[in-house]
Amino acid sequence: MSEEQGGTGTGWPGAVPGRAGGPAGEPDPRPEAPDADEISPLAPEGEPGDGQRPSPEAEPGADGSAGSAGGLAAAGRRFTSAGVMIALLLGLLGFTLVVQLRTTSTDPTTAATRQEDLVRIFSDLDSREKRLRQDIESLEESQRQLRSGEQGRQAALEEATRRADELGILAGTLPARGPGLAVRFEAGTKPISAYRILDAVQELRGAGAEAMQISTGDQAPVRIIASTYFLDGEDGSLVVDGRRLTGPFTITVIGDPATMATALKIPGGVAASVAGDGGTVIVEERDVAEVSALHAPVKLEHARPVS
Repeated sequence: MSEEQGGTGTGWPGAVPGRAGGPAGEPDPRPEAPDADEISPLAPEGEPGDGQRPSPEAEPGADGSAGSAGGLAAAGRRFTSAGVMIALLLGLLGFTLVVQLRTTSTDPTTAATRQEDLVRIFSDLDSREKRLRQDIESLEESQRQLRSGEQGRQAALEEATRRADELGILAGTLPARGPGLAVRFEAGTKPISAYRILDAVQELRGAGAEAMQISTGDQAPVRIIASTYFLDGEDGSLVVDGRRLTGPFTITVIGDPATMATALKIPGGVAASVAGDGGTVIVEERDVAEVSALHAPVKLEHARPVS
């Protein structure tokens, strides 16, 4: 049989390429031939049997999974991207909080106000708080008296009388007396406008004014109530509820003198506005101010009390 044949067809193996001839299973007699254990015809190329080390990506990890090095590299890239996004979001949140704090903590109006004006404003607020607390205590006392049984009827009558007097003063149908102010308006280069008088009335009401009237010269005063209106007349005159008055004008008001005087003198208030027009506002405190002018009762045509 020839050695070049790959098989005999009888199951007898033919010659193995790369080895010298000889009986099967016997070692190669050549001195430079590799050992039989080092060469295996069944080992594929690139496996450890041919002297090459497997690539790191193909080596199994500690838990038996292959490609651990490549997986760690990919996870590192993912973790790095997530960390960058979290840092950007935290930075944006911090910037938004700083801008919000600066916006809400900055009040240009308060910053431009002088310390003396702030002290007067705080004093005005404190006076209002005390007055409201006194009103609450008075109402609570009236409530207790109304629920006291035997004194209920008498207390109810006294309470009704007191409320009628208060409503009469507010409606201008009853005269009033008490501590207050006399506010005199003297015109300068410009006449005292109806807008300035209305502004003064509103500031006095906001400061706790309870009764007011406006007068001028020898003319009879006009009672100021909630429905009173003011218009500019001819030659610097003023029309109040249809009555024409000529300057200078004086508003007599009943209320807390210190609180009302502070309200008129705040920066940008009535006194400052009139002074900007060249006029003057003279505020005089009075221990007893009298509001004697009366307003005709208003007859209601449509409104009815709800029982």
